[in-house]
Amino acid sequence: GSWKPEPAEPALRRLCHSLLAHYQKDTRPVRDWRTTTTVAIDLMVYAILSVDEKNQVLTTYIWYRQHWTDEFLRWDPVHFDNLTQISLPVESVWVPDILINEFVDVGKSPHVPYVYVGHHGEVQNLKPIQVMTACSLDIYNFPFDVQNCSLTFTSWLHHIRDINLSLWRQPELVKFDRSVFMNQGEWELLYVLSQFQEFSVKSSDSYAEMKFYVVIRRRPLFYTVSLLLPSIFLMVMDIVGFYLPPNSGERVSFKITLLLGYSVFLIIVSDTLPATAVGTPLIGVYFVVCMALLVISLTETILIVRLVHKQDLQPHVPPWVKHLLLERAAILLCIRDRENLGQSRTQSSDFSRQAEDSDSTAGLNPSGHEGPRECEAAGGTRPTAAFATGVEGSLPLVGVLREVSAIRRFLEKREEFRDVAREWLHVGYVLDVLLFRAYLVAILAYGLTLGILWSLWRDA
Repeated sequence: GSWKPEPAEPALRRLCHSLLAHYQKDTRPVRDWRTTTTVAIDLMVYAILSVDEKNQVLTTYIWYRQHWTDEFLRWDPVHFDNLTQISLPVESVWVPDILINEFVDVGKSPHVPYVYVGHHGEVQNLKPIQVMTACSLDIYNFPFDVQNCSLTFTSWLHHIRDINLSLWRQPELVKFDRSVFMNQGEWELLYVLSQFQEFSVKSSDSYAEMKFYVVIRRRPLFYTVSLLLPSIFLMVMDIVGFYLPPNSGERVSFKITLLLGYSVFLIIVSDTLPATAVGTPLIGVYFVVCMALLVISLTETILIVRLVHKQDLQPHVPPWVKHLLLERAAILLCIRDRENLGQSRTQSSDFSRQAEDSDSTAGLNPSGHEGPRECEAAGGTRPTAAFATGVEGSLPLVGVLREVSAIRRFLEKREEFRDVAREWLHVGYVLDVLLFRAYLVAILAYGLTLGILWSLWRDA
């Protein structure tokens, strides 16, 4: 009276035992070997983990899906409690040998031990994969670069007559699907292109392959703030440094400080720039040219300071230099105070002539006669007693005249040195304006060239 009938075996276990009892996973699951197994694949990019420019390796995390029909995994749901889907161990069923051609290393991908099977024989294999693939990375436009890396799925062994490939979804849905993409990193996913093609090796049988082109773009804000803006600020300060007076030594020390600061800046950012043997990024060329411009600016400053430096034995400005710089170049450069420069030179010459006239008149005494030295130079044949008496009475006046003459000669000599230094200062000023404007033209041409290259890259 206490005996109870054992419950019937669950439909899930009965279905699993029925499907796998006589299943052979070592052969392609078709009843007619001429039938082609079509595998539909799908891909969704979850994250861009890293981009190694030096080794040309792209590491991505994708959600990969496969779908094919297994003719030996079919059942009638009526006999199994209307069960239409079942999960089976992936090791117990046939799985196509589809690999990625660009694989360079095995990523840390989680293992999914099951596949989903429908009652019509549809098998779905869904798994996440960390993909480390080879990619031809172009860093010429770093940090405004766009990379296009391909993921080629193909059967490693089976020909197209055995295993064919197709897309699970429409190409338009795959292209702009960013529903699962984690877009908080350095790289932004633009789109994913898909393309089916056949290829053959040495006229052998054809293979089917499905290419997915993952197009990503680097976010340049960090590199713009940390690399480009400091460099631009240093170049602007170098241009502002030209407004320091050329005859002061502060400009040389200022530009040397800028050059040292830029050198330290390049040492800091050297680890940030991508290193590759394929080519040099345009930003690296930009930094080198900026460094060269700073060196040229410092060289120009040293030349000007050496030119206008005051020396006691400095020669006069050659006439051709006066004509070329103080007249022609001043007019060409539209220097406003070129008239003042000419006026100062005229005043200096007038002052010299006045000094000579005063020198000639100073040799005469108050009564209009020549001084004692001139009398002696004319010949001492007229030493009369009266003249001797006058000279003896004016001995203190003669001493004063001698001292005044010495002071006058000293002042004339110093004024001559000042005129020479003033002329070289004017020459240095005009030459400084000329070189500064040539430097500005070089910087503008350089910036325009970079802008054109960047616009061409954007259009391409």
